[in-house]
Amino acid sequence: MPPDVPEFSHGCCVEALFAAMRARDPATGRHCNRVVDLSVALAQACSLPEAEHEAVAIAARLHDIGKIATPDRVLFSPGRLEGEDWEIMKGHAAAGADIIMHSAIPQRDRVALAVRHHHEHFDGSGYPGGLAGESIPLHARIISLADSYDALGDARPYHPARPHAEIMRILAGESGSKCDPQLLRAFERMIHSSPLRVP
Repeated sequence: MPPDVPEFSHGCCVEALFAAMRARDPATGRHCNRVVDLSVALAQACSLPEAEHEAVAIAARLHDIGKIATPDRVLFSPGRLEGEDWEIMKGHAAAGADIIMHSAIPQRDRVALAVRHHHEHFDGSGYPGGLAGESIPLHARIISLADSYDALGDARPYHPARPHAEIMRILAGESGSKCDPQLLRAFERMIHSSPLRVP
């Protein structure tokens, strides 16, 4: 069993949004649940104040909420997206933040910021803002790393599920470019003996 994730007063708004996303794409719902566990575990490993764990958990649960607005041909594409379809998919981060800002969820501003920027890269090559380094909100950097780990360990139409050792080699190769090197070191220590580790 994974470690206990703190129970927070998310309110019906968070659960309603998550239910809508899960109904739109059950696989994304399952992915987001796993990203919550990984993100909170990483936040704890980084000694973030407990008061921040709630925002991390909510943002991780809803990091892909913007995909409810993504057309079927893009969302359920069996191959890697290119051109216009890739640009459409990239819009989900900003769309998700906008949805959250129209809600009444706890810590709405902080959660929306993490959702908007969870696809930024440490070297500035990500989206939607092209933010770099510590200009990327910490919660977004945490969720980005958890998101990458889970996505690589999960079978997708365009790649098989990868084992833990291979995932860590890939993440190490992205250190300083896609992911925050300091966070990656904390993640490596946390995941080494964690029940969240993929086989």
